[in-house]
Amino acid sequence: MESDVSKSTVFFDGSCSLCKAEVGYYRRRDQAGALCFVDVSKTGATTPEGITRQQAMARFHVRAHDGSVLSGAAAFVEVWTRLPKWRWAARAASLPGVLAALELGYRMFLPVRPFISRVFGQVLKLQSVFDGPKPR
Repeated sequence: MESDVSKSTVFFDGSCSLCKAEVGYYRRRDQAGALCFVDVSKTGATTPEGITRQQAMARFHVRAHDGSVLSGAAAFVEVWTRLPKWRWAARAASLPGVLAALELGYRMFLPVRPFISRVFGQVLKLQSVFDGPKPR
Protein backbone atom coordinates (compact mmCIF):
# COMPACT_ATOMS: atom_id res chain seq x y z
CA MET A 1 0.00 0.00 0.00
CA GLU A 2 1.50 3.32 -1.00
CA SER A 3 1.31 6.07 1.53
CA ASP A 4 -0.44 9.28 0.58
CA VAL A 5 0.54 12.00 3.05
CA SER A 6 -2.70 13.91 2.45
CA LYS A 7 -4.80 10.95 3.58
CA SER A 8 -5.44 9.42 6.97
CA THR A 9 -5.35 5.62 7.19
CA VAL A 10 -8.02 3.82 9.20
CA PHE A 11 -7.02 0.41 10.61
CA PHE A 12 -10.09 -1.64 11.48
CA ASP A 13 -11.16 -5.17 12.43
CA GLY A 14 -13.04 -6.44 9.39
CA SER A 15 -13.99 -9.63 11.25
CA CYS A 16 -16.19 -7.49 13.53
CA SER A 17 -19.55 -6.91 11.84
CA LEU A 18 -20.13 -3.71 13.82
CA CYS A 19 -16.69 -2.33 12.89
CA LYS A 20 -17.18 -3.30 9.26
CA ALA A 21 -20.55 -1.52 9.14
CA GLU A 22 -19.11 1.61 10.73
CA VAL A 23 -16.20 1.69 8.28
CA GLY A 24 -18.69 1.17 5.43
CA TYR A 25 -20.52 4.25 6.66
CA TYR A 26 -17.29 6.26 6.74
CA ARG A 27 -16.37 5.07 3.22
CA ARG A 28 -19.72 6.27 1.87
CA ARG A 29 -19.28 9.66 3.56
CA ASP A 30 -15.69 10.14 2.36
CA GLN A 31 -16.51 11.83 -0.94
CA ALA A 32 -13.11 13.59 -1.05
CA GLY A 33 -11.10 10.37 -0.63
CA ALA A 34 -9.41 11.71 2.50
CA LEU A 35 -9.31 8.27 4.15
CA CYS A 36 -7.64 4.96 3.32
CA PHE A 37 -8.95 1.80 4.95
CA VAL A 38 -6.95 -1.25 6.03
CA ASP A 39 -8.73 -4.37 7.28
CA VAL A 40 -6.23 -5.68 9.82
CA SER A 41 -8.14 -8.97 10.19
CA LYS A 42 -6.84 -10.03 6.76
CA THR A 43 -3.68 -12.10 6.66
CA GLY A 44 -0.71 -9.97 5.65
CA ALA A 45 -2.43 -6.65 6.32
CA THR A 46 -0.13 -3.85 7.38
CA THR A 47 -0.48 -2.33 10.82
CA PRO A 48 0.85 0.94 12.19
CA GLU A 49 4.51 0.75 13.20
CA GLY A 50 4.90 -0.64 16.70
CA ILE A 51 1.37 -2.07 16.81
CA THR A 52 0.78 -5.79 16.45
CA ARG A 53 -2.09 -7.23 14.44
CA GLN A 54 -3.77 -8.34 17.68
CA GLN A 55 -3.49 -4.83 19.14
CA ALA A 56 -4.81 -3.31 15.91
CA MET A 57 -7.83 -5.62 15.99
CA ALA A 58 -8.54 -4.91 19.67
CA ARG A 59 -8.69 -1.12 19.36
CA PHE A 60 -9.44 1.46 16.67
CA HIS A 61 -6.30 3.05 15.16
CA VAL A 62 -5.73 5.78 12.60
CA ARG A 63 -2.52 7.04 11.07
CA ALA A 64 -3.25 10.74 10.67
CA HIS A 65 -2.26 12.63 7.55
CA ASP A 66 0.71 14.04 9.49
CA GLY A 67 2.02 10.51 10.21
CA SER A 68 1.07 10.34 13.89
CA VAL A 69 -0.74 7.19 15.04
CA LEU A 70 -3.87 7.76 17.09
CA SER A 71 -5.88 5.21 19.03
CA GLY A 72 -9.33 4.99 20.58
CA ALA A 73 -11.36 8.19 20.84
CA ALA A 74 -8.55 10.31 19.35
CA ALA A 75 -8.61 8.06 16.27
CA PHE A 76 -12.34 8.60 15.85
CA VAL A 77 -11.83 12.36 16.16
CA GLU A 78 -9.27 12.22 13.32
CA VAL A 79 -11.82 10.41 11.12
CA TRP A 80 -14.50 12.97 11.98
CA THR A 81 -12.07 15.78 11.14
CA ARG A 82 -11.67 14.32 7.63
CA LEU A 83 -15.43 13.98 6.96
CA PRO A 84 -17.17 17.31 6.22
CA LYS A 85 -20.50 16.47 7.87
CA TRP A 86 -18.72 15.20 11.00
CA ARG A 87 -16.33 18.11 11.61
CA TRP A 88 -18.76 19.53 14.19
CA ALA A 89 -18.14 16.37 16.30
CA ALA A 90 -14.38 16.83 16.00
CA ARG A 91 -14.72 20.45 17.11
CA ALA A 92 -16.89 19.38 20.06
CA ALA A 93 -14.22 16.82 21.02
CA SER A 94 -11.69 19.65 21.31
CA LEU A 95 -13.64 21.22 24.19
CA PRO A 96 -12.06 20.73 27.63
CA GLY A 97 -12.70 17.25 29.01
CA VAL A 98 -14.69 15.96 26.03
CA LEU A 99 -11.92 13.80 24.52
CA ALA A 100 -11.22 12.26 27.94
CA ALA A 101 -14.93 11.48 28.36
CA LEU A 102 -15.07 9.96 24.86
CA GLU A 103 -12.03 7.81 25.64
CA LEU A 104 -13.61 6.63 28.90
CA GLY A 105 -16.79 5.72 27.03
CA TYR A 106 -14.76 3.89 24.37
CA ARG A 107 -12.87 1.90 27.02
CA MET A 108 -16.18 0.94 28.63
CA PHE A 109 -17.51 -0.15 25.22
CA LEU A 110 -14.52 -2.36 24.30
CA PRO A 111 -15.33 -5.29 26.65
CA VAL A 112 -18.90 -5.54 25.30
CA ARG A 113 -17.93 -5.00 21.64
CA PRO A 114 -17.75 -8.75 20.83
CA PHE A 115 -21.27 -9.29 22.16
CA ILE A 116 -22.68 -6.25 20.36
CA SER A 117 -20.92 -7.30 17.16
CA ARG A 118 -22.40 -10.82 17.35
CA VAL A 119 -25.90 -9.44 17.91
CA PHE A 120 -25.42 -6.91 15.11
CA GLY A 121 -24.18 -9.68 12.80
CA GLN A 122 -27.24 -11.80 13.58
CA VAL A 123 -29.54 -8.85 12.87
CA LEU A 124 -27.83 -8.34 9.50
CA LYS A 125 -28.26 -12.04 8.66
CA LEU A 126 -31.96 -11.90 9.57
CA GLN A 127 -32.38 -8.76 7.50
CA SER A 128 -30.82 -10.44 4.47
CA VAL A 129 -33.20 -13.40 4.88
CA PHE A 130 -36.22 -11.08 4.87
CA ASP A 131 -34.85 -8.95 2.03
CA GLY A 132 -34.42 -12.00 -0.17
CA PRO A 133 -31.78 -12.49 -2.84
CA LYS A 134 -30.20 -9.38 -4.30
CA PRO A 135 -30.81 -8.74 -8.01
CA ARG A 136 -27.81 -9.15 -10.26
